[in-house]
Amino acid sequence: MKALISVDMEGISGIVHSSETNPERYDYQRGRELMTAEANAVIAGVLDAEPTADVLVADAHGTFRNLLPEQLDRRARLVRGKPRGLNMLAGLDEETDAALFVGYHVRAGEGPGVLAHTMNGEILDVRVAGRSLGEIGLNAAMAGHLGVPVVLLSGDDAACAEVTELVPAAVTVPVKEALGMAAAVTLHPEEARDRLRRAAADAVTRRTEIPPLSLTGPLDVEVDLAGAHTVDLATLVPGVTRTGGARTIAFTAPDYATAYRLILLLAQLATIRPA
Repeated sequence: MKALISVDMEGISGIVHSSETNPERYDYQRGRELMTAEANAVIAGVLDAEPTADVLVADAHGTFRNLLPEQLDRRARLVRGKPRGLNMLAGLDEETDAALFVGYHVRAGEGPGVLAHTMNGEILDVRVAGRSLGEIGLNAAMAGHLGVPVVLLSGDDAACAEVTELVPAAVTVPVKEALGMAAAVTLHPEEARDRLRRAAADAVTRRTEIPPLSLTGPLDVEVDLAGAHTVDLATLVPGVTRTGGARTIAFTAPDYATAYRLILLLAQLATIRPA
């Protein structure tokens, strides 16, 4: 059995502010330790249920260099660094039996949700076949394209509700109740880890009962961007057109994998500032 654990940071228990998730801020080291401990809890849960499982952990926050390798459970392999294929899902393939999303957050514009955003602060919304998707939906659909179910998600209550809309059978672990963008009622980290370990074991055991999220092509995609200059750059990509005013672009993808990769490219273009 092969499992991929994708670990973001904003949805980790105890974390409520960018000072805990940004490498340039004073509380980042503490955030890294909390993130690594929750990853370990999920690794342990997977291996409780499937002792011989091949477990990959994808560091899926920011630089993709946040998890502390020396503190990670030695029974798992770590995927870290960028750029890389499949971004937050690096290591996922058709042989993977289950994907587990840890520390995820709600999409931009929704909430209240702790540190809500979609990929970065420059993407305001992504609509695939008319449906608004954030990182949860975009990644769940990419996993589904490969036939892999998302069996577990942890984060705040808003993130858990978001995945339940998309994958009703997925196991959710709300480790905090969002009060706003930078405030929450949070579980003690040790309590969160205990719940995560039990939930991961349950989710992996029930993986065949949880269907993958499938979005079949062709797919019409619209992306709202915060910067008008990003729209200008995006329209240089063949097939991408400006629509709906100065901040929205659109394209049609033959399948979901193509849509996903182009959305990732747009996220990178959004980080470029005008000269």
